[in-house]
Amino acid sequence: MNEPAASMPAGVSRSQALMSIGEVLAHLRVEFPDVTISKLRFLEAEGLVEPQRTAAGYRKYSWDDVARLRFVLTAQRDQYLPLRVIREQLAGWDASGDGPAPPRPALVAVGPGGEVPGRDASAEPADSAQLRLGRSDLIARSGVEESTLAELERLGLVVSDPPGWYDGDALIIARAVAGLAAYGFQPRHLRGYRTAADREVGLFAQLVAPLARQSDPAARARAAETARELVALSQQLHAALVRVGLRSTLGR
Repeated sequence: MNEPAASMPAGVSRSQALMSIGEVLAHLRVEFPDVTISKLRFLEAEGLVEPQRTAAGYRKYSWDDVARLRFVLTAQRDQYLPLRVIREQLAGWDASGDGPAPPRPALVAVGPGGEVPGRDASAEPADSAQLRLGRSDLIARSGVEESTLAELERLGLVVSDPPGWYDGDALIIARAVAGLAAYGFQPRHLRGYRTAADREVGLFAQLVAPLARQSDPAARARAAETARELVALSQQLHAALVRVGLRSTLGR
């Protein structure tokens, strides 16, 4: 793989610029706070980046590698591009000699668990399933009314894990409902969302379940990435259909 060109800090040679996976994680987390070491390993397994290896087998990344990773993460976050499309774009750049913009050398320290000191890890959880909130915290952080939360639970839109803890997705749902409530929406108006989501879960599960059941960590990582891409594409489709449906009402 021909690596796309990237600049390095003045006075630093290519060999001195090589970084460990932890250092790369620290650099990328400035812009992508939800990236993890597992994610970087997955992107390598998918052939999107090829870090060098030491004699002991440790990964060593160049600034060119970081530029490549930064492009992949940006394309996923901002354009919801699947890895297949991103891989094709990178292959085109490899063939032409062009490449992603060089990275900015802004490193920050990370803790042993990959956390960035000074950042509130609970504000926007990197993994929504890992966040744990009590009922009062969920209400305070989402702005949803107690009675509304009770109705959302009755309708199955928000589910708590025993013994009464809520994860990051429950927070996202409650915040969205609180926002819709400001426009007059009530929980009963949202039953269709639950029904539609359940249909999509059934469809998507057929695709990711075979990978998720494998013992190979790479296969399970691929299942998680496939699920992420399916959710992103579904969000795009839903938003576009709603916009099209509202055009006549808006006179556009």
